[in-house]
Amino acid sequence: MADWLSYSLSDFLMFTPDTYCRLFELHNAAVWPAQLLAGLAAAAIAVLLWRQPPWQGRAIAAILAAAWLFVGWVFLLERYTTVLPAAVWLAWLFFAQGALLAWLALRRDPPRFALSDDAAGRLAILLLAVALVLQPLAGPLGGRPWTGAELFAIAPDPTASATIAVLLLASGRGAWPLLVLPLAWCLISGLTLAAMDSPHALLMPVFGLLAVCGAFMGSRRA
Repeated sequence: MADWLSYSLSDFLMFTPDTYCRLFELHNAAVWPAQLLAGLAAAAIAVLLWRQPPWQGRAIAAILAAAWLFVGWVFLLERYTTVLPAAVWLAWLFFAQGALLAWLALRRDPPRFALSDDAAGRLAILLLAVALVLQPLAGPLGGRPWTGAELFAIAPDPTASATIAVLLLASGRGAWPLLVLPLAWCLISGLTLAAMDSPHALLMPVFGLLAVCGAFMGSRRA
């Protein structure tokens, strides 16, 4: 037991921080111009939240499902496993969330995602802005190359964050169980970055904590 207590998180890493950052640069170069489609997908979610057509719920859930499946396959399974073989299990987490979101899109009564002017609604919109705008800027503003920016539907963190924010806007409670896996990813990402002594290690855990608070406020409103 004493031997185990002598280990730190960094002892379990199989790669260096530079390798981790370089991973995103290589990934962005390999999938280009998918970033343009990802930007359109993010814009489509924003428009759907604002305009709210009758098919809004299905469309948003389908976009999110595609994002999780793409990131799980192209980043986690094909790229992250080259430096961390155990990442195959993380890929399956993303596949499972993608399947759940696809099920949400195909349900007979998909949820509506409604903007609201109460505290829970404003928090959800703030979190969505963080996921789509601030998270992609966090790395480059922290000294990483712009070519390694993490984007929604391209990298895991902003994909999980944006999904959490959108699910907080779902009407009723039918979509809330789908928060479990994205929140789990917040913890996994935070631990990984903490092991690398990253200045952004608290970003995802704090995001997840705020999301839990938003879900609690939303449940009281419902």
